[in-house]
Amino acid sequence: MAELVVEYLLIGGGIASGNCARHLREQGADGEILLVGREPDPPYDRPPLSKTYVRGEEKRDDILFRPESWYEENRVQVKTLTSVMKLDVEERVATLSTKDQVSFQKALLATGSNVHILHVDGAELDGIHYLRTMRNSDALRDELEQAERVAIVGGSYIATELAASFTALGKHCELIMLEQVVHERAFGPEVGRFFQGVLEQHGVVVHPLQELEHFEGEDGRVRKVVTKSGLQIECDFVVIGAGVHPDLHLAQQAGLKLESGIVTDRYLEASVPGIFAAGDVAEYDSVVHGRRLRIEHWDVAFNQGKTVALNMLGKQQPHDVVPYFWSDLADWTSMEYVGPARDWDEIWWRGRPKDGKFTAWYIKGARVAAALTVGRSDDLTVAARLLAGGVDVSAERQRIENVDEDISELGI
Repeated sequence: MAELVVEYLLIGGGIASGNCARHLREQGADGEILLVGREPDPPYDRPPLSKTYVRGEEKRDDILFRPESWYEENRVQVKTLTSVMKLDVEERVATLSTKDQVSFQKALLATGSNVHILHVDGAELDGIHYLRTMRNSDALRDELEQAERVAIVGGSYIATELAASFTALGKHCELIMLEQVVHERAFGPEVGRFFQGVLEQHGVVVHPLQELEHFEGEDGRVRKVVTKSGLQIECDFVVIGAGVHPDLHLAQQAGLKLESGIVTDRYLEASVPGIFAAGDVAEYDSVVHGRRLRIEHWDVAFNQGKTVALNMLGKQQPHDVVPYFWSDLADWTSMEYVGPARDWDEIWWRGRPKDGKFTAWYIKGARVAAALTVGRSDDLTVAARLLAGGVDVSAERQRIENVDEDISELGI
């Protein structure tokens, strides 16, 4: 059993750890850095997995966060296909799946999320997929070579993005979801109807208000999706986009304070000094929102990785980045979003979805809680500033809703 001694231990092979390593070096950290990840690849960008990568427009090296040579050049030791099995935060010792032990001074927990697995009859059949990793996306690309009909279970980001990608490749896609319209829970029905309309215009068949009952197969492979209402959808393979849950096993074993995630302060430091969290597992005191948040999104993990690096170096930098999201449906349309809003009192519209170019301003208590835009990125810049400043916009509705009004100076 070998023993390694490092100053910084980055647990998790995703973008939060990658960006943390980058900023540690860029900010002058000289100590040893060890990044441990359970996947076979170093950190990479996950958004392309349901878009350009699965469509074959980008290759593995295109989506790597940094070229593999970067890690050696910057003295960042990377252990892939490796997990931290035990974390002693008092003794500052981690035990790896290789049986090696690592002594460290400061650690980042960025263990990410695991997909929700649906347990229904037939779930063990071949041809039923989930998408979380590059290898999952590789498996979908292999399936697409022979498939013509694809069933997708879900109505949010992964489901809609894959439906668009597969349809753009000439496949027949059917979407089975609990919602009335796609993205309804996050953005409301009118915004959801816009994106569903785009999907349907390009040939995606959407089945709303349908709960999965079971899968049926032939020769050990899935051939049909059956819902509780009796709907039967024939398919060559299935992708399930039923959401994710944070991987908190290691944090729980280490005795860190948990709620919906690892509880951290405004600096992303956990209940034990010198232990930080970022990405899907981090529940932090948001100086922007004035409440505790846990957000599952690539861009959030990316920015939190930088904040952790700064605070590992004693910069005392609050995480004050307004969370930003984006998604696209092939080359048909795309959205940008700042928030998130758990609920809202009303939506103010700058343009309308029927025009194909609009911004939805989600208002809570006379303040901007979130904003989503299609084709009006400048609006989002203003909305993010108003959200961060907690600006009372009650007197500004007419200006905001007038698409010809210059609102760039609002909140300054």
